[in-house]
Amino acid sequence: MLTEKIHIAVPTAFFDDESINVQGTITHIKDLYKQGVKSVLVSGTTGEQHSLNLQEKIELINGIELEEELISNMEVIFGVASIRQKEAEELAEKIRHSKISGIMLGYPPYVIPTQQEAIVYTERIIHLSNKPTILYNNPKRTGFDLSEKSIIQLSTNDLVVGIKDAGNKEKVERIKKGMNNVLYFYAGGELNLEEKVLHGYDRLSSIAGNVLPAEISQWFQKMLMKQVVSKQESKKIENVMEQVYQGNAILNLKKHINNKGIQMGDCRNPIGNI
Repeated sequence: MLTEKIHIAVPTAFFDDESINVQGTITHIKDLYKQGVKSVLVSGTTGEQHSLNLQEKIELINGIELEEELISNMEVIFGVASIRQKEAEELAEKIRHSKISGIMLGYPPYVIPTQQEAIVYTERIIHLSNKPTILYNNPKRTGFDLSEKSIIQLSTNDLVVGIKDAGNKEKVERIKKGMNNVLYFYAGGELNLEEKVLHGYDRLSSIAGNVLPAEISQWFQKMLMKQVVSKQESKKIENVMEQVYQGNAILNLKKHINNKGIQMGDCRNPIGNI
């Protein structure tokens, strides 16, 4: 089970030649841990997942597993997605024999499987990883939209604990009515977060938490409990939202992290071409 209500989707560090910088990524996770962060999503949804090949993802897992304090005290969720199911299966098997806490399972971009094909893919990866799973539905990025019927069917698997970006208010309501068990609804990032919470989202896959983790977490917790956010807190949140979401969020995050002295590097082109 994944118990944390918020995890931070961390960017992947790269060297100048665009090769992966595992240690840079881990240094950033360590910095978040020191600030009280209890859960991170690695190789996830910061726009870089599909630029990583299978070997690079395995290198990330191996590097994290060497960090005994992190892997013992944090929920480390790992993003599993690939254009080819075969590679997603290999990654899932690697994760099965690791101390990774859970997976976020994305769908192949561009190829647009049928709903039934997506269900078979999902069940296969979950079976191989044998880890708590958050389904990740992102039609804007992949071209594929997991239907409410498919979500309800997959939710009968005890390892499926949540869904990220399930859809609009009506879709979320229909999913909740159709399920017999509890499924967590993860909002992807902080944009329109208050509206999403009103629609039934109860967990957060945070982007801005890379910059101000404690403040973002507190703000979200207050939102869930319908508590009043002070003007001072609101101002801080507005400032960080502007820093992160004005322009390209991943570029902004990396610039902020680099400025702290952590070697995060740039993005892989074409991100950052301008």
